[in-house]
Amino acid sequence: MTSAWMVGLEILCKCRHNFQKTGITWGLFLSPESLSGAVQRLYNADFFLEDISGLDSENGLVAVYHLSAYSSPDRVALYVIVPQDDPQIPSISAVYSGARWHERETSDFFGIQFTGHPDPKPLLLPEDMTDHPLIKGDKNRAPLKDLLDPGEIVERDPGFLFFEEVDSSTEESKPEGQ
Repeated sequence: MTSAWMVGLEILCKCRHNFQKTGITWGLFLSPESLSGAVQRLYNADFFLEDISGLDSENGLVAVYHLSAYSSPDRVALYVIVPQDDPQIPSISAVYSGARWHERETSDFFGIQFTGHPDPKPLLLPEDMTDHPLIKGDKNRAPLKDLLDPGEIVERDPGFLFFEEVDSSTEESKPEGQ
């Protein structure tokens, strides 16, 4: 059963999780453009923001948001994937003021820029530091499918292929002439 706050959201991938196993009920992959609407709906449905963090993967930088309901055991993970060379996501601090701290910390460590943040200066690192300590080198990045268990994929945009298995029998591996 889909929760009322989810109806009509622009979701790239909707995943149902086993709460007893993962502590999460739903995992939603969103575009940066649909994040604000989803967060506003969660706020209106009496969810509170637990944390924001990041993940550096072969497929891009991922901002991870955990939100929990005040009156039920529902816990939601929102994932927003952005390219390493232009990691910009709208700030949600206008909805959840506590996001200000989390966004600054995530920016410090992963280099994700939260556009519209009221005070984007570094939180924990020196202001003149240009490196981001949790960014991996290209050789050390793993694909998203190896880093996250999506649970049961309930709905997916046809272009969202991050959890697809790669077919090892590609055209390149076929003998010539076939």
